[in-house]
Amino acid sequence: MKVQANPTTEATSAAPAAAPTRARVVVGGKTFFLGTGRRKTSVARVRIVVGEGKFIVNDRDVNGYFTEVRDQQMVRAPLVAANLAASVDVFVNVQGGGFTGQAGAVVQGLGRAISLYDPALRKPINDGGFLTRDSRMKERKKYGLRGARRAFQFSKR
Repeated sequence: MKVQANPTTEATSAAPAAAPTRARVVVGGKTFFLGTGRRKTSVARVRIVVGEGKFIVNDRDVNGYFTEVRDQQMVRAPLVAANLAASVDVFVNVQGGGFTGQAGAVVQGLGRAISLYDPALRKPINDGGFLTRDSRMKERKKYGLRGARRAFQFSKR
């Protein structure tokens, strides 16, 4: 069965004059800048807004969520490179994968959000490698093998 659209709605919904972008959202008078980051199987949705320097990950402080010092420094690196650590609030929802993958996803999402916040900061963010997607993924298991490449132990007798 084929469903036909209402012709009046198609004509009126053609390209509004000032369509809001999905990367910039105004909620309650505050402008949030959005960025999505991915790493391995982790996905991070990052929102930044002008504020006093709060960094919240999954409703917890960043130091309470990422326990490794390496991960804590890694997720703050885009803010340090852009010199925004004390002037913006960062809110992150991250899911999937482990802590290292989640930290990498947060870094990419934060880099994208900062480059939307101030396009002049795109160069230092890009030079730091915070906009680059790390494409390395786990290789799938092959049939007849124990893992992706490891074979079963051969027994002559």
